[in-house]
Amino acid sequence: MKISKESFDKSSAWIKRNARPLEAARWSYLFEGATKDKVIHYLSAFQNKDGGFGHGIEPDFWTPDSSPMATWTAGQILMEIEASANEKNVQSMLTYLVDTYNENTGMWTSVLPENNQHPHAPWWHWKEGVQDNWMFNPSAELAGFLIHWSPDNSEASQLGWTVMEKAIDHLMNSDEMDSHEINNYQRLFQVLKMHADEPLLNDISDKINTLIEQTVDKNVSDWASGYKPLPLDFIDSPDHPLYENMSDLVEQNLSFYVDQLSEQGTWDISWEWGSYPEEFAVARRYWTGVLLVVRYKILKAFGIMK
Repeated sequence: MKISKESFDKSSAWIKRNARPLEAARWSYLFEGATKDKVIHYLSAFQNKDGGFGHGIEPDFWTPDSSPMATWTAGQILMEIEASANEKNVQSMLTYLVDTYNENTGMWTSVLPENNQHPHAPWWHWKEGVQDNWMFNPSAELAGFLIHWSPDNSEASQLGWTVMEKAIDHLMNSDEMDSHEINNYQRLFQVLKMHADEPLLNDISDKINTLIEQTVDKNVSDWASGYKPLPLDFIDSPDHPLYENMSDLVEQNLSFYVDQLSEQGTWDISWEWGSYPEEFAVARRYWTGVLLVVRYKILKAFGIMK
């Protein structure tokens, strides 16, 4: 099972013709040996003066205002390219996170009222009490950004560790969890591996993996119908601790991705907004570019690309 060079070339051509410049730059960096400079350049277009990100960088909500969730999207890309702590984008992002932390809740606000003023998917709609649906998504990972890029004992670093402790307490006391929040914890864990003591890490890893195993959709015949938490949403390389136990499902997921690749070299998204039809059509195209980057990273990690 391999993605042919012809399919890869089609995907590459599609992303360069039709995706946002940001995804085209990520593609060139990840698969064609380009430098990270263009990624940082195009990422800067989504950053506001307060250091936060907005402007639809997460294609399902279009508010130009800075938000912790949009800033999380940008932070993931900065982690992807292994951006230096000295990058201006990174430093201003950390300032935004320190300035917008909500001491009352112990986390950053996941969905802002400003979302309602601009095109958005229904799950990004703000209403009273909506934070309960999101909990530490994305706060767990935002804490990881502060720990990863801030000098030890700085205000930003100390805030990161404070939020991390609250997030881990929530994790260890949770019997179930949304797939996106689980992934926030997976990425926080990757940061903690560089900064924390091993006994703590073992307990965290075990808890995350338990939640993953009970969350993954194991009904392969249903994968093509709707939005499902698939194995490769969590297990992104053969090095993942769950790969050995779930290798059969992972292999089926890899086959599913290969089979679902269109003649144009793209994957379509499995969700709809149900509103803002014109804007959704644009978001759908943006997401197609994002999916190409994300899924080809996974295929490359598993050696599926020729």
